[in-house]
Formats: sequence, C-alpha cells, structure tokens
Amino acid sequence: MRVVIAGGHGQIALRLTKLLSGDGHEVVGLVRNPDHEADIAAAGGQAAVLDLEQADASAVAKVLAGADVAIFSAGAGPGSGNARKDTVDRGAAALFAEAAQQAGVRRHIQVGSMGADRANSLTDDETFTIYLKAKWAAEEDLRSRDLDWTVLRPGGLTNDPGTGKVYLADKTGNGRVTRDDVALVLAGLCDTPAAIGRTLELIAGETPVSEALNSL
Repeated sequence: MRVVIAGGHGQIALRLTKLLSGDGHEVVGLVRNPDHEADIAAAGGQAAVLDLEQADASAVAKVLAGADVAIFSAGAGPGSGNARKDTVDRGAAALFAEAAQQAGVRRHIQVGSMGADRANSLTDDETFTIYLKAKWAAEEDLRSRDLDWTVLRPGGLTNDPGTGKVYLADKTGNGRVTRDDVALVLAGLCDTPAAIGRTLELIAGETPVSEALNSL
C-alpha cells in the first residue's frame, strides 16, 4: 500500500510510519517543517513538506495521488492557542478529506478525540472545549463525504510501552491507551473493511489488536 499521513511528525504518526514501512508499505508523511524530514526518513518513510493551514486542496491532492490510504493524524498541539484548534484540528482535517476526494483516495482514517461528541458537557476548560468542538466538526465533515472513512477516538494517550492488547468498540467508556497501541490499531485499520463508516473508541484492554480488528 501507499499510505499518506497528515501530521507525519506526530508521536503516533512516527510509530505508525515505522510499523507500515517495516511491513513493506510506502509511507509519506506530510509535515510543515522541513527539519522534520530526517525523523520521518529514520522511521522508514518519506516526507512531503506542505503546510495544511496555507495549502489548497489541489496541492494536497497532488501528494495524495496514487495513495491507497489517507490518514489524518495532525493536531495543533498543546499551547497552540484557540484559533489554531480550529484551523488545524477542524480546517486541516476538512482540507485533507477534500483533497482525498479530489485524488480519488477512498480509504480515509481520521484520528479524533475521546469526548468529541460531548464537548459542551465534558469540561469547564474553554481551550479544551474548543479543541473538542473542532474535533467534532472534523468528524461531522468527514461523515458527510463520499469516502470509505473511519474515525478512531483514542482515550488518554501515554508513552508507556505498548501491550498489543486493547478495547476497541463503538463505545468504550473513558480510559487510557499507549501511543504504541494506537499506531498498531491504525496500521490494522488500513485494511479492515468492517471499520468503514464507523466511529470507534480505543482504550487499553485485554484483547489482542488483531482479534479486536477481526471482531469488528
């Protein structure tokens, strides 16, 4: 497969690049900063330097041309300010999905956030609420498109070593999950037709990832 990952320098994306390239797939990571190219190459991928806050859909579609899977794993990140929660977590996600349609890349996986559907009731933190609302708007945009989409909402992310065991379901309840295991699930979702058209939640559990994917 040829897989294009938006947010290619993210912690999950670099893990995912290493997994996919190790299995013989071609991985392209979209990054804004050319200084990040070396890290993507070290993970076995190739970088495409493109700012999703500035580019138009046709420019992104050129990078996506010929891809089998498009994965949106970008985010404005902590300390980025409320405005960029909208321009990245919502706007860039919508742009990436629009570009995928233009390029004819049907399989589309978007990394969301646990609680996106409960943004107004989940927290009194204004910045976090804006972030969740942006993630929810990105999900709603993707669900409206003619793509073979999947939204994956991980729980609280940790850098603990992956266990290879998870709880993956339409609703899981709150929990935490390692970035290693999120990457492992994303790699499996690339070729899991049963996940198409579904919004899935992911936390740590007792089910091996392959079994969790097969049970969908």
